[in-house]
Amino acid sequence: MKRFTILRLVFTILLPAAPAAAQVGPDYERPSLDSTGRFKGVTWREASPSSHLPKGEWWKIFRDPTLSGLVERATANNQEVKAAIARFDQARTTARITKANLLPTISVPLTAEQQRTSANMPSAFPLDGLRYDGPAYNALVDFGWEIDLWGKIRRGVEADEANALAVADAVHNVLLGIQAEVASNYFQIRTLDGEIHIVSEAVGLRGEALKIARARVKAGSGSELEEAQSETEVATAEAEISGLRTQRDQFENAIAILVGANPSSFRVPVNAKRLPSPPAHPAGLPTDLLERRPDLAAAERQLAAATARIGVAKAEFFPSISLMGNGGFQSGDLDLLFEPASLMWSYGPKIHVPIFSGNKNRFNLSRSQAAHDEALALYRQAFLSAIADVETSLSSLRHLQTESASLQRARTSAERAADLARTRYESGTSPYLDVLSADRTALTTQLASVRVSGKRLIATVSLIKAIGGGWDRSLTIALPVTTPDPAARSNPDEVEKGLFKKLFQRRE
Repeated sequence: MKRFTILRLVFTILLPAAPAAAQVGPDYERPSLDSTGRFKGVTWREASPSSHLPKGEWWKIFRDPTLSGLVERATANNQEVKAAIARFDQARTTARITKANLLPTISVPLTAEQQRTSANMPSAFPLDGLRYDGPAYNALVDFGWEIDLWGKIRRGVEADEANALAVADAVHNVLLGIQAEVASNYFQIRTLDGEIHIVSEAVGLRGEALKIARARVKAGSGSELEEAQSETEVATAEAEISGLRTQRDQFENAIAILVGANPSSFRVPVNAKRLPSPPAHPAGLPTDLLERRPDLAAAERQLAAATARIGVAKAEFFPSISLMGNGGFQSGDLDLLFEPASLMWSYGPKIHVPIFSGNKNRFNLSRSQAAHDEALALYRQAFLSAIADVETSLSSLRHLQTESASLQRARTSAERAADLARTRYESGTSPYLDVLSADRTALTTQLASVRVSGKRLIATVSLIKAIGGGWDRSLTIALPVTTPDPAARSNPDEVEKGLFKKLFQRRE
């Protein structure tokens, strides 16, 4: 009869609460963003973060096998990428742990202990000094299950899954940043190779001019001033080569770290060929692709997680009910432990009703709401930063294109002027000062032209990074495949399985 009384109590509590078993707290809705409708000269529409759309191997648009090899090495070996993947693995596992709270827990505690009971313990009948002093053996099954009436656990799952998505976006953000840095440093090296080649040619030409000046002095038709000026020009150009090579070594070492190589044994092959023109981007590029930026998507997912945690905090104001039970065998004699007479059990609900907590629940809710407001502000800031990055990159490309065309004209005319000045000097109709001035101008414009070509390529890399990594939408998403570290403890194959795939399927 008592058994039915307990069951009736449980159903009496659960049935009225069943209609209210919805999740408390606000459901997440992506906030609207204040968009002006246009970039400067480019059509724009409101962003809708979708970093799950694939970026593709964007570096291949530059058609440079050396660059492709470096980026692929960085993707496989960079330690920051490996750390980011490990952080995602932690976040994914945390979400799984939270989700497991929706299920009952069952355990089998087995104990063997020596005990002595109190002769003065409360009892329904007089003990008259009786007590038990001896062994106690228990073979029980414990059962526990918190009924998620108000959605506290479900909101927690929602928050941790959104956080796992944010960390996955952070992986792509780290990866994109590293790939872009490799490409930018590589184009810096290509630019320096071009500069070194130009200055080396200048050293050769000035060396020839020095030989002519010395011959003229020996023949009595030239002055020692011309010879000294020629020696100065040669030495100055040689010193400039040393400075350029120092810069090249610095960028080479930076790439070595990015690709996970030892800088002392790492080399980037010299390539002094003319830098290619940057690849053109689609006309509607920012409109379609800015929303795929991983940092913007991560900020949006953190906002979703913060929204769900408000529901967790609100659920603390409501009663919680857990079904508890255990059963098994209990005996003071091991030989009698599994006899029918040793069978015991208990079950029933455990009800927790919050009455007074020193306003802890209210403060916790206030903290959750403040965390939501912080995440909202960071999301809006990420959106504004994304627009600014694209604007800056587009502006750089536009102005660098104009500057490149102007410098190309200046380079052509300066080289022609240098040739004329040298011819006139050799014929004796112009002073050597005209040759020095024309050569310096030609060298300056040649170097400036090469530097602007490099800046255009680097600005293109910045634009690709600003829009979230390329504009190929024909591939499938996957976390980067990295080279396993022999000392690592986690299984890298697990990163490609389970929650990651499910979460992105849900978001699509």
